[in-house]
Amino acid sequence: MVLQAIKYSKGQLEILDQLKLPHAEEYDHIYSSTDAWHAIKEMRTRGAPAIAIVAALALAVELANMKLPSIAEEVKIFIIEKLDYLVTSRPTAVNLADAVRKLRKITEQAAEKEGANGESIREAYVAAAEKMLVDDVSDNENIGRHGADWVVKNTEAGKKGKVSMITHCNTGSLATAGYGTALGVIRSLHAQNALKHAFCTETRPYNQGSRLTAFELVHDQIPATLVTDSMAAALMQLKGESENIAGIVVGADRVAANGDTANKIGTYSLAILAKYHGVKFLVAAPRTTIDLSTKSGNDIIIEERPGKEVTLVKGPRHDGVTLDLAVVETVSIAANGIGVWNPAFDVTPAELIDGIITEVGVVEKDSEGVFHLEKVFEAGGAVGKPSTIGAI
Repeated sequence: MVLQAIKYSKGQLEILDQLKLPHAEEYDHIYSSTDAWHAIKEMRTRGAPAIAIVAALALAVELANMKLPSIAEEVKIFIIEKLDYLVTSRPTAVNLADAVRKLRKITEQAAEKEGANGESIREAYVAAAEKMLVDDVSDNENIGRHGADWVVKNTEAGKKGKVSMITHCNTGSLATAGYGTALGVIRSLHAQNALKHAFCTETRPYNQGSRLTAFELVHDQIPATLVTDSMAAALMQLKGESENIAGIVVGADRVAANGDTANKIGTYSLAILAKYHGVKFLVAAPRTTIDLSTKSGNDIIIEERPGKEVTLVKGPRHDGVTLDLAVVETVSIAANGIGVWNPAFDVTPAELIDGIITEVGVVEKDSEGVFHLEKVFEAGGAVGKPSTIGAI
């Protein structure tokens, strides 16, 4: 059974506190948009798709549990102000901005209808937020299927037999409404009996790979091995052939119109390693992550995080034999007073990316090395068809 990081029923929302993973599974109640803002900012919930869903549902819960004015315009203004506030919690994640844009439009349209009142505005918003939850799971499953099919059919390793894949950060059920994007591709390969082994990077400094992806892989009983970020090159050099490594698959927080991709710091270096070692580098992301208004990676704002994330490590006490989950300690791992630069993301140039896996298919570059990502928005009915789009 796939992990459930978001539990929702009308008027109630719980999120799995990812800061306490992998050692403790605890759910936090989210009662309002303010609760969601802090959960996103503190990274108790993270992953571009999950952030958007949690923000949308948190406001739905807040609306469901409050006494609203009867005047439609007042409720519309309230919702729009809350949406504008929520989008400030994580500016790099385009899914959040995209969800806010769509929910704002739905709210405005509901307010323009004849006979609109506070209750009709609330119903329109809640229904739209709930649909986002359902659609995200379905989209992720399609991403997994298209990506797995592409890897098997379009890589040298895939033609030899079961493949191994490398992934970075966390892109699974914990980062989405369920199943996952890049980790969804690995899950789909495993389900098809086409996966030999998965390798996940530690993903310093926040360790989403060792804490979260490793947790999901163990939970799903997928054969997997954890490596530090600095071991990736040696892994490809020394085990690429024996493990039949087909490529690296990662998620994205934003994909620009030209295919440049912002993702967790360390992604860019992996793309360079993939190019040198002759394996495929794939980005798995729903269409909501593609931002055609952002022309290139130069236009993407990179969030910088507190330096203490690099200099301090937090976790339960280990006495050399067992873990004591009741005692959580913070340990310094750097020289006191050292300066720290801690960008949360980096940008991988499109030229290093072999394919962008979406819920409607895999986009490849044309003969001139150019992605045409607008095609995925023309391919609404492409699910189930051959899983390559725009390989001109």
